[in-house]
Amino acid sequence: MSGAKGFIRLEKRPKPSPLLTFLVPAMSVVLALALGAVFLAVTGYSPAKVYSTMLSGAFGSQYGISETVVKAIPLMLAGLGVAVAFRMLLWNIGAEGQLYMGAFAASWVALTFPGLSKPVLLPAMFLAGAVAGGVWGLLPALPRAYFGVNEVITSLMLNYVAIYWVDYLVYGPWKDPRGYNFPLTPPFSPSAQLPTLGQTRVHLGLVFALVAAATLYLVLRRLKWGYEIRVIGESATAARYAGMNIARNILLVMFLSGGLAGLAGMSEVSGITHRLQHGISPGYGYTAIIVAWLSKLNPIALIGVSFFLSALLVGGYSIQTSGLPAATVSMLQGAILFFVLGGDILINYRFRFGSGRAGATAVDRSARRPAVGE
Repeated sequence: MSGAKGFIRLEKRPKPSPLLTFLVPAMSVVLALALGAVFLAVTGYSPAKVYSTMLSGAFGSQYGISETVVKAIPLMLAGLGVAVAFRMLLWNIGAEGQLYMGAFAASWVALTFPGLSKPVLLPAMFLAGAVAGGVWGLLPALPRAYFGVNEVITSLMLNYVAIYWVDYLVYGPWKDPRGYNFPLTPPFSPSAQLPTLGQTRVHLGLVFALVAAATLYLVLRRLKWGYEIRVIGESATAARYAGMNIARNILLVMFLSGGLAGLAGMSEVSGITHRLQHGISPGYGYTAIIVAWLSKLNPIALIGVSFFLSALLVGGYSIQTSGLPAATVSMLQGAILFFVLGGDILINYRFRFGSGRAGATAVDRSARRPAVGE
């Protein structure tokens, strides 16, 4: 660039700043809430009143706190699944479908073997949910591993297949004849229901999620396989040069990713609804993408982020009494994701300012650099 005009260019940081890695997600939430406040003010609502109502709904009572925990469980499990795939630059957008398939498989076990004892039936449902979700994750992984097919579209489209498959069952062959024509299956036997904490709806799925987060953190930080996942995510070329099996790791990671989302589905039908029904998930698999990005793919940070977004969901139900739709929360979630993705530029790149003449000198010098051996 010639002349005296200034220039601005992006330069990749040698190493992301730890401070920015923390500040950018936090500021993303602040900016999203600020944008939401502008929207509320323009539409005639008091942002302070709406936000205080949401906060009170999520944390202002024992019931609100317990419901916040309940909704954090599937977000944690599905978020962990999405995060481990994203860590290897596998864009698994299919957690919603994997959750549904996990719920379907767990329900099949519960409805087929209602007479089994709880120590046998619950582990069988756990295994069935994890395997079904994992297999659903393998469907986009196989063409990705062996033919280079982009997994974004395939995993996304499989969501609808899984959702409509469950709808077919609850509207058709699995429909409860005593369910007053509602799309749901007969209730599970007590042996198929996860234990709960006291009189709340907080169930054993919380332990599943916390153990999964701790295990995944140790795998990524301490084990050889975790090291391979991180290396492949940073540079597939370097990983291939080091002798790592890329295709095998794609299959394993996508199976694990889908399996964790499948456990989210199992925990919902076994711990909350105690039957399979239409709309078993209000979009947990999609919200899990925001959870993963906001936590910067860190399994431990993901626990806190899940509680924050579940509080938004619970608070969203509270604001309906003010005339606002609960979908307002979806708008806030979308704004958070928008600012998080935009903020990633600041984490990985920095702006360079200078004069046009200096920029031209740098570019020209690079262009005139002699070749090796010249």
